[in-house]
Amino acid sequence: MARAGDALEHPLTGDRMVFLKTARDTDGELLRLGFFLKGGGPEAAAHVHPYQEERFEVLSGAARFRVRGQQERDVGAGEAIVVPAGTPHTLWNAGEEEAHLILEFRPALRTETFFETLFGLAQDGKVDPRSGFPGPLQLALIFREHEDELYLAGPPLFVQRALFGLLAPVGELLGYKARYPRYSGPEEEQPPGRGGGRPSAASGATTGGIVVAAVVAVLALLMLRRRGSSSRRR
Repeated sequence: MARAGDALEHPLTGDRMVFLKTARDTDGELLRLGFFLKGGGPEAAAHVHPYQEERFEVLSGAARFRVRGQQERDVGAGEAIVVPAGTPHTLWNAGEEEAHLILEFRPALRTETFFETLFGLAQDGKVDPRSGFPGPLQLALIFREHEDELYLAGPPLFVQRALFGLLAPVGELLGYKARYPRYSGPEEEQPPGRGGGRPSAASGATTGGIVVAAVVAVLALLMLRRRGSSSRRR
């Protein structure tokens, strides 16, 4: 489990993160991070935090946001933007200089574990060097585990559940995990998610619908990986 002062760095993107207040510090009410976005970096995949409000405050540099898929907005030093729970959004560095932001998630949920896992895998060289993301089986396990914290803004949620419900068991058979103690500490230390249990892969879809949904979501994941390797906003 993260502690205040712990830092993470992605070796491929150069992005850095420092934990300022953790779930442990705030009884789960808040996660506060210092976030350093490398200049000229790629756009983050559009995503949704279904149960969390996210607040961004820019301390230096500038960040560009797109909320609900609408017009882009630049946020400069001394400015802040709040994204309500359930709102699709994305961001990237609006310039060539490093941008320093403060991120706040309310409530904290298990967001710190999500970041520890992604950054830890990158540090260990277990991500695609072109996209910076883990492979599909590992990614399916992570997204299935952290559906309370976030999901992708593109494919419908039932499509993502179908895909991850199909791929995650294969990943488990091959030894992949949704979280790793070497990155996040023992399981018993983890703060709880919002609800009880993960949704079934068949929730809201017939068997035939699951297959169709899986195909659509595979294409969406491929687009995500391609965007991570080639998208660069100026």
